Amino acid sequence: MTLVTLVGEKMAKEGMEFIYLGPHPECKNCKLKTVCFNLKKGRRYKILNVREKRHDCNVHEDGVRVVEVDELPLIAAVRKGTRKNAKIKIKSPNCAHLDCKYYELCHNPAILEDKEYKVIKLLEPIECKEGKGLIKAELSDI
Repeated sequence: MTLVTLVGEKMAKEGMEFIYLGPHPECKNCKLKTVCFNLKKGRRYKILNVREKRHDCNVHEDGVRVVEVDELPLIAAVRKGTRKNAKIKIKSPNCAHLDCKYYELCHNPAILEDKEYKVIKLLEPIECKEGKGLIKAELSDI
């Protein structure tokens, strides 16, 4: 589903991907904050279209642009044996391998441990440095 939001002028490029980090404290009195804050914290978005409309902003040096974005699929590491369409909860593993190329999948900031997700698609296996049986999966909110 396409959403309309505001992003900094320097980042407003078609095809650019970003992770929404949540509301900025300096924005609490801004009249446009509801447009900026309409995304899900920790989720990845892709800019589909950059509109001509610009606005001044106290946070972004060159102001902000109105853009159309699409929420990208939620990708995370799940246990091998998990089935497509399963409803699961994910707990971040205790892992000290910060240099692992899969670290972000295992510690995805968009995944909430108390929340249930649906497995949409199973992707490729993950070579875990700790030997855990993991597979990359596309998830959706329930």
